[in-house]
Amino acid sequence: MARTTTIELHKEDMKFAAGHFTIFSATHRENMHGHNFAVFISLTGEVLDNGMLADYDIFKRMALEQCRTWNETFMLPAHSRHLQVERDARGDVLARFNGEELRFLARDVTILPVENVSLEELARLFGENLVGDGALMRDSRISRVVVKCSSEPGQNCSWEWNSHG
Repeated sequence: MARTTTIELHKEDMKFAAGHFTIFSATHRENMHGHNFAVFISLTGEVLDNGMLADYDIFKRMALEQCRTWNETFMLPAHSRHLQVERDARGDVLARFNGEELRFLARDVTILPVENVSLEELARLFGENLVGDGALMRDSRISRVVVKCSSEPGQNCSWEWNSHG
């Protein structure tokens, strides 16, 4: 008989410090600010014959690498209807919003494939990067992945994937 279990991963270093602003409309955005984001991952599935759900060290390494990539950067949305992001001749980033121009050194910016830099989008991106094409999940019989991204205690968002669509 199949046994189902859930492994929850939240290591001290599964976090990243990043700046951003949320865009509310064509004329209204937050001021630039930052958060110490934390990431929580839960993996649910069938226990294998070896008594384990999966080699979850793989998932920890992937999560830590994503955190390192986003750490100490300013995040900008690539697909915003209200913010235009471009690179100048030196590769530095120019962001235009409602008549304002914001300039950033290229090394300080992470341009994300999102409409807005929000907890909802960060949790989704993190989860999609973790799940990939689903092959790793199938190999280990993981049927559900939940990624929670928190910007402070008591303020988080969850993204979920499951093998049943």
